[in-house]
Amino acid sequence: MKYNFIILGLFLVTLGSCKNVTTKQEPTTFYETELFKDVQLAALYKDSKTFVDLVPKENFITLEQKYLAAKDLKGFDLQLFVNENFEDRSMASLKFETDTTKTMYEHIEVMWSKLKRGPDTRIENSSRIPLPKEYVVPGGRFQEIYYWDSYFTIEGLLASGRWDLAKSMVDNFSFLIDSIGFIPNGTRDYFETRSQPPFFSLMVNALSEERENMPLYYVEQMSKEYAFFMESELITENFTADNHLVRMDDNGQWLNRYFDKGYTPRPEAYKEDLHLAQELTDENEKEQLYNDLRSAAESGWDFSSRWFAGADFSTTQTTNIIPVDLNCLLFNLEMTLSKAAEQKGDRDLAERFRDRFRKRRRLMNTYLWNEEAGFYMDYNFVTYKPTGHLTLAGAFPLFFKLANRDQAEKIKNVLMEQFLKDGGLVTTLNNSGQQWDAPNGWAPLQWMAVKGLLIYGYEKEAIEIMERWLALNEKVFKNTGKMMEKYNVEDLTLLSGGGEYETQDGFGWTNGVAVGFKKILDELKSKEN
Repeated sequence: MKYNFIILGLFLVTLGSCKNVTTKQEPTTFYETELFKDVQLAALYKDSKTFVDLVPKENFITLEQKYLAAKDLKGFDLQLFVNENFEDRSMASLKFETDTTKTMYEHIEVMWSKLKRGPDTRIENSSRIPLPKEYVVPGGRFQEIYYWDSYFTIEGLLASGRWDLAKSMVDNFSFLIDSIGFIPNGTRDYFETRSQPPFFSLMVNALSEERENMPLYYVEQMSKEYAFFMESELITENFTADNHLVRMDDNGQWLNRYFDKGYTPRPEAYKEDLHLAQELTDENEKEQLYNDLRSAAESGWDFSSRWFAGADFSTTQTTNIIPVDLNCLLFNLEMTLSKAAEQKGDRDLAERFRDRFRKRRRLMNTYLWNEEAGFYMDYNFVTYKPTGHLTLAGAFPLFFKLANRDQAEKIKNVLMEQFLKDGGLVTTLNNSGQQWDAPNGWAPLQWMAVKGLLIYGYEKEAIEIMERWLALNEKVFKNTGKMMEKYNVEDLTLLSGGGEYETQDGFGWTNGVAVGFKKILDELKSKEN
């Protein structure tokens, strides 16, 4: 019997439902069991994600009963119990020797097949959500498909001439929308309370570069994703929020925030989340912190001072913030749905979506453009002011052509004068110790900024960023034989960046952006000649 993980009762705990509970509740999911909590708190594994990705040999109710009967017996060994009752089905195929005679780009071509998975077969009791078609995983600890990672992987696959594999990945996401109602953070059941930055429409548009009218094939799924991010029935006042939606004024104008439906520690980071909340004595405050941590994970920027109210990690307040990147992506989704409706001959629907993306653009320029900084900035709708954090999310409006010419010039200047380092663009200007902050650089953010600069004709600046980034990639590859998840763009003597977990290699989106940048540079050089 498969775990009853799809039931979201564990994660939909409200602020009021935890009060006045006097009797012990029977666990309804594995993540509520004493076995799960005891293993995670015992730190049997360096990475908390390791345990939730193991495959139990029996259903969680049977395992819990077996554990409770044995745990107080003399000589009981928790690690031995786990070893006897769980299986490790991780990606052994990634354990291979790098051919040092190959260039970085030749290595990436080999890695596509090493990182390819699927179609999946259902594994009893596994946390994995099986997919019907082939796909590429990021690598390292990430042994399932991840949502926003996959857009940048797809761009690399298309640049490598692997259109069929790219389309299979889009079809898998279409399957997830149809079967779950949205695309989860990743294909594990413990991710089913949240999505990630909605790049699905960009994936569809990327396929359209080779074959036109692809949006028409996926318009139903894009509409469902849009409904997921726009769902709300509770908002009655301005500057209040429900789910992903924030009401900005009385004229039915909305912006969006990141939001996870859970108010408990993340299963894949259980002990870390508990530790962070240990100084809080109020249970409601703890639940809110867990919700904000989960919501930051939906953003993909887990974690960053971008979400902090104060100086440290425990002040994370993601759900109070209207983010630039999310609203850019939803602007694009509205625009894509408008164009698809026009192609289908539904002019009324096309006009409704045109009205929505025009309103969103006006609101973004009202609340998210910061004239003093010359950059787009996240907005705190609770304090009614910008967060004050300059981040590479502020470059997203270039990619989506939201900025006017004067704004674009200012954004370009900020990128080149403040964000550009020896190895590429730094994620934020704050060195907090979090992985989505300085001194780290990430491939997806290089891509969004570079493509945005090219759209506005800033070729020289775009080329400089690409060349610095690729030079760093090649240097690290030469020293390690690996492509990394992230890089330290400020200190080029280091192999890679740091953060919440150990540096991962593989690596899907780094591979995709490297191949994509090489293609862009080759095309620009060819144009010059």
